[in-house]
Amino acid sequence: MQRLAMGLTVGVWLAGTLCHTQDDGKIACYNYPRTTESYKKKLWDGYQISLGPARNAQGGGDDQCTAAIYNAAGRVVFRTTGFGVIFDEDHTGEDFDGDGKPEVVFMTDEAGGAHCCWIYNVISLWPKPHKLFDVGAGAAVNFAKDKDGKTIIWERVGGTTEYTGGVDAPFAERVYRVQGGKLVDATPDFCGKILSPGSEDYDVWTRVLTPLNIANLKSTKKVAIGEDPKVEETVSALLSRAQQHVLCHQYDDAMADLNLWPEATRDEMKHNFADSIKSYSPEFAARLAGPSVAK
Repeated sequence: MQRLAMGLTVGVWLAGTLCHTQDDGKIACYNYPRTTESYKKKLWDGYQISLGPARNAQGGGDDQCTAAIYNAAGRVVFRTTGFGVIFDEDHTGEDFDGDGKPEVVFMTDEAGGAHCCWIYNVISLWPKPHKLFDVGAGAAVNFAKDKDGKTIIWERVGGTTEYTGGVDAPFAERVYRVQGGKLVDATPDFCGKILSPGSEDYDVWTRVLTPLNIANLKSTKKVAIGEDPKVEETVSALLSRAQQHVLCHQYDDAMADLNLWPEATRDEMKHNFADSIKSYSPEFAARLAGPSVAK
């Protein structure tokens, strides 16, 4: 789905499987097609990177590629290893933490080219080398700037996968700012735009979640992947909206959405939904998945 512009300077989306060839012009290592070249590139202040196939790879793929940052003395100060590694030249050199110094950015494939999990690794070299944060476990990441030139990171976070598949998988938007060199959840600050007409997600929810479609969902005896495309579309919209309400800390609205589910399987769905949100909303997840599931 198209994301909100919101007056931001929008970066580049990373979504789905990255397609690539050996001559794609990137400083990169891939498990497939397997990279055989190694690369070196000078940075600043005596630092340089080395990137390519890992010499001690065990053959499983998850340690096929590696990248390292070396200081002027030739000592490794940072390393990342995965199915693939890319030196992100688009974002390297940006100041993410506001200290006036540039950062180094790699992308590490932690899922073998699956539709997720190219993780951005953001590393500061000042006052001494250290990793600021990783981001990207969701389906897509967008780096943007606000009107003051400060970094905003949008991450498309997946939801429960028990009831929909493929393009109908539920997703919601999580937004971060960088404070003190760490990611800080700023999603509630953007919910006025996310949950308003003109946001594509909101417009989809409004189109799909009609009284007729909700009534059809409530009367459905079995909600399962592939059973009924129309019901699956409704389920995707409903669970996506509920998930967005959770990320916006609008818990009563999230519960109201979940209570539109068919009563016979509602408790089971709430347990599954709770499992999908517990990493960022443990209190609400506990409320859903407790011994007596909240009604």
